[in-house]
Amino acid sequence: MAAAPPVYVYSPEYVALCDSLCKVPKRASMVHSLIEAYSLLDQMKIVKPKVASMEEMASFHTDAYLQHLQKVTTVRLLKGSLSMQQPWEEPPSPQPSACWTASARTLPGAVTRTAGMEWLPACACPALTGKWPSGTVQGPVLLPQRERRDEASGFCYLNDAVLGILRLRQKFDRVLYIDLDLHHGDGVEDAFSFTSKVMTVSLHKFSPGFFPGTGDVTDVGLGKGRYYSVNVPIQDGIQDEKYYQICETVLKEVYAAFNPDAVVLQLGADTIAGDPMCSFNMTPEGVGKCLKYVLQWQLATLILGGGGYNLANTARCWTYLTGVILGRTLSSEIPDHEFFTEYGPDYVLEITPSCRPDRNEPQRIQEILNSVKGNLKHVV
Repeated sequence: MAAAPPVYVYSPEYVALCDSLCKVPKRASMVHSLIEAYSLLDQMKIVKPKVASMEEMASFHTDAYLQHLQKVTTVRLLKGSLSMQQPWEEPPSPQPSACWTASARTLPGAVTRTAGMEWLPACACPALTGKWPSGTVQGPVLLPQRERRDEASGFCYLNDAVLGILRLRQKFDRVLYIDLDLHHGDGVEDAFSFTSKVMTVSLHKFSPGFFPGTGDVTDVGLGKGRYYSVNVPIQDGIQDEKYYQICETVLKEVYAAFNPDAVVLQLGADTIAGDPMCSFNMTPEGVGKCLKYVLQWQLATLILGGGGYNLANTARCWTYLTGVILGRTLSSEIPDHEFFTEYGPDYVLEITPSCRPDRNEPQRIQEILNSVKGNLKHVV
């Protein structure tokens, strides 16, 4: 029996909503257009996202938070963190916010339904907004892994990654969440910090003053979930080879200890050289090697995007990774398409690392890996 094709969640309306985000204007269109220009759509099953119901979103978020998010205006949301711990102001308009509309449209709808109910081996998501737009799964949330049950954080209002994991848990006993975004996946980790059924793994920048300020190697979970949170703090300047060595070492130990039944993989592009975050110094090839390592497990896998603020490089990265999922080697020359001029002056798919120095000392990296291995020995 032939393997089912990867699922790609897309609709013109969905991309238009994602394009409206002021942090990443037109990013969703750029990603989708480049994937289309490389003729990758024909090899995937395209699924249109549906609007998530209040009941679906309430499987994680509190009713009070959802009700207020439905009323609050976009202006109010953009002024600061949206938290149930803050005093609320009445919105000047009774109309649902654009944020709510976009979030609900992409949440646990098509992506989580497809990965969670049809159980395809991989689910690639397009452009985003945050995840291939949401990498796909997500709508107006730039970094799907941050929001809490009753609080927004880091441009995120609804945690689609958590909702996707909860849907997968209806079918699979143990779900592994892997976050390769530049920022710590604190929201997802917090959501499952007390359970042994979901293990979270996050490789991220960790330094004083860098958002969100969490994710040290000593953060390992709580209660029954102790040692089921794995954090790998990394410093500026890391490049492909060292990053992959760390990722492979950690994931090899995680797989042996946890034996997952399904995987949710978040691949933010803010780790790529040239990103305005000016932190890591990676290329899509390095991220692609990590993706290949996970895919060789041949488990049900939901793949999400995340950060990525150099729009052209984010489109390059997620298009390259879509090629990896499909087993396609893509031409170096960017095909002619609507956004072709955005890829100048070289007009190639490859991204060249900068001269940024690597601040990761080998001794410290080994200490972190030893700590991770020691912690995983406690996993039953």
